[in-house]
Amino acid sequence: MFAETPFVRSKRRSEAFAKWLFFAMSAAMVLPLLLIVGYLFVKAAPSLNINFLLDVPRRGMTQGGIWPAFVGTVYLVFISLAISAPVGILAAVYLNEYARDNWLNRMINLAVINLAGVPSIVHALFGLGAFVYAARLGYSILSASLTLAIMTLPVIIASTREALASVPMSFREACWNVGATRWQTIRAVVLPNSISGILTGVILQVSRAAGETAPIMFTGAVFFKAVQKGEVFAYHLNEQCMALSMHLYTISTQVPGVKESIPFATAVVLLASVLLVNAAAITLRALMRSRKKW
Repeated sequence: MFAETPFVRSKRRSEAFAKWLFFAMSAAMVLPLLLIVGYLFVKAAPSLNINFLLDVPRRGMTQGGIWPAFVGTVYLVFISLAISAPVGILAAVYLNEYARDNWLNRMINLAVINLAGVPSIVHALFGLGAFVYAARLGYSILSASLTLAIMTLPVIIASTREALASVPMSFREACWNVGATRWQTIRAVVLPNSISGILTGVILQVSRAAGETAPIMFTGAVFFKAVQKGEVFAYHLNEQCMALSMHLYTISTQVPGVKESIPFATAVVLLASVLLVNAAAITLRALMRSRKKW
């Protein structure tokens, strides 16, 4: 009485086919990534240890570790984050909460969108002209960090606007009805309820800033910098620094006689550093989302 009809069986076959097709598409994206990461770890295994991280390059960078480059990357990422995050968040608040639909704000939105599509080498040339020469900051960590901050601003602005727009308008109206000002509403209601989405832009910023080579090569990265083993405060803001991405490029293409496992170990440390920061931010974001009441 309740036997499947040919039409129902056809629908089930179509559903099963679609499910396995989407699974295959997902696997096609994930498996190459796993293979690449596994290949990196296998090749890096002979050099991958704690001493490799804490040691300094030796014998013309053919031996030793990557501590100066690791510390320089930390400096560049977090200084650029300290610059771009407040500016990007405040710009997004203005565009989403205050800006009216007029030609000026449309131009600003267009500029943000276009800035996201500018190649990193163009940002590098802009940083060279604007910060190294015009602002007379010289080749320094500050110049490189400012260049990275400008390069990552569009991502932070776009993700923050999306997070702010996701907060229901009824929340704002409830605050306005009890006499709260627009800024009080943003500070006490809108921003706390959108912080998890804002962190998404920050996560992307960290990943991109850590892996960029061209912007820092033109503005603040250096081939080699003498640093003591394990020294945390190794650089000043007006000095040049080593960075993992630049160091990986250098030992892979410019330095002969490097042990084969060293470039792979450098790549693994760079990848692991980004994943560690991302994991911490994602955990914090998930914790904040779990506290939402809507």
